[in-house]
Amino acid sequence: MLKNSTDPVAPSPVDEGQEAVAVGSRVRELRQAHEMSQRKLAGLAGITNGAISMIEQNRVSPSIASLKKILEVFGLSLADFFAADFKPDTQFFYRAKDMTRIADGPVVLRQVGGSSSRRKLQVLHETYAMGGDTGPTMLSHEGEEAGVIVRGQIEITVAGQCEVLGAGDGYYFSSRLPHRFRNLGKEDCEIVSTCTPPTF
Repeated sequence: MLKNSTDPVAPSPVDEGQEAVAVGSRVRELRQAHEMSQRKLAGLAGITNGAISMIEQNRVSPSIASLKKILEVFGLSLADFFAADFKPDTQFFYRAKDMTRIADGPVVLRQVGGSSSRRKLQVLHETYAMGGDTGPTMLSHEGEEAGVIVRGQIEITVAGQCEVLGAGDGYYFSSRLPHRFRNLGKEDCEIVSTCTPPTF
């Protein structure tokens, strides 16, 4: 069990229970996934080597502040730490068959890479069939998005402004602005786009 302690370093005696065991085991798994020694992790996190060892052995439960110091070394949030899988990505190249399909139908969205939960950038290969439309309700969400039309034409409406873009044209706007994509042409439209943070 994590202790909501104001002490940023000292761990607390462990409470019996599976939650405490999971924290120590996951810290060890995280460290080993990054091929890092306990000593190096301790130095980077500003925590004693002995504290890291006791946490991993489930002899103590770290305070929230202590755990955050450890996770900052790996660029993880508490939510990421307790997610199903936090191993670093080792796949850097993706064939078409490896793309994650996150939307299907008249509008197909295929994502480069796997889970976007810990990524800062999302890259999509979008295909709009003839008549493909994101819908009459304008989209609006956090972040920014940009893209380049690879083939065909697409009508894009952003904050009341409407343009038809063709191959080689591009766009960039704040995703908070109401927007919509429609293919009114006579062939499929392909777009390579990116948004940050990931929102699909």
